[in-house]
Amino acid sequence: MLLAFDVGNTNIVLGVFKDGQMIANWRMETDNKKSADEYGMIISQLFKYEGLKMENVKDVIISTVVPSVLYTLQHLSMKYFNRKAMVIGPGIKTGLIVKYDNPKQVGADRIVNAVAAHAKYGGPLIIIDFGTATTFCAVSEKAEYIGGTIAPGLKISSEALFEKTSKLPKVELEEPGHVICRNTINSMQSGLVYGHMGMVEFIVGKMKKELLDYCGNGEQEVKVIATGGLATLIDAGIDCIDHVDKMLTLEGLQLIYEKNKKTKKTDAKGDKERHECDYEEATS
Repeated sequence: MLLAFDVGNTNIVLGVFKDGQMIANWRMETDNKKSADEYGMIISQLFKYEGLKMENVKDVIISTVVPSVLYTLQHLSMKYFNRKAMVIGPGIKTGLIVKYDNPKQVGADRIVNAVAAHAKYGGPLIIIDFGTATTFCAVSEKAEYIGGTIAPGLKISSEALFEKTSKLPKVELEEPGHVICRNTINSMQSGLVYGHMGMVEFIVGKMKKELLDYCGNGEQEVKVIATGGLATLIDAGIDCIDHVDKMLTLEGLQLIYEKNKKTKKTDAKGDKERHECDYEEATS
C-alpha cells in the first residue's frame, strides 16, 4: 500500500492506495507543534478504524506547503513505516513542462493538482484549489504548466474581517440566499461568499482568454476543475466550473509516485529496504 500526505496550511489530507486505487482517506488539522509520535498515534487509530494494517504500507509520499511539518512527517515515515518518504519538490518527475520564471517557486500542491487534472481531463485546463489560499493554475494541452493566480482564500478573508474590525462577528461560510441583507451576519456572508464567486468567475474568464491565446487555438474548450474543501460551496453559485474533484491532489500524488518509483533494493546488511527515486530538472 501507498500512504500519501497532502499537507496544507489548514489541513492535512491523507490517502491510502492499494494497486493504484484509493481505499481510504482522512482529513486532520495541520499542527506544526505535533511530534512524529503524536501524528503516528493518530494515523494508527485511523488505520485501525478502517481495518487497515500499518505494516502493509510499503511506501510514503508527501506534498507539503508547510516546511515546518515536513521533517516531522519524514521522521514519522522512518519510525512507523521504516520507509524514506518520497517528497514532492523541484526536479521530481511529473510529466509537466513548468513554464514558471522560477520553477522552484511553484507550490508542490499546484504541481500535483496539475498532474492529476491533466491525466484525468486532458488540456487545456484551469485548476482552482479552494484552500487556505485560492489558487488558479493554467495547463496547456501539451502538459505545460504555464502559471496562474494566487488569491486570499475564503476562510482567510472571513478571519481578517473578524480580526481587523471591532464589532463584526465570526460567521459560518454559507450562502445567505440574497445580497440585500437585513442583518450583519447575512451581510457578511453575502460579501464573503458571493464576492468570492464573483472573483472566481472574473479570473476564470480572463484566464481562459490568455490560455487560448497561448495555445494558439481559440476554438479549443478549456476545462475548469475545482478542488479543495470549499469547492462545492463556490460551485453551487457559479457556472464556470466543469468538475469538482475533491480527491485530485491525492490522486496526483499516486500518479507521481508511479512515475518515480524504482524496484526496491536490499542494503548490504539485508535488514531493511530503502526507496530510491529518479529525478529530473523541470524545463522552462
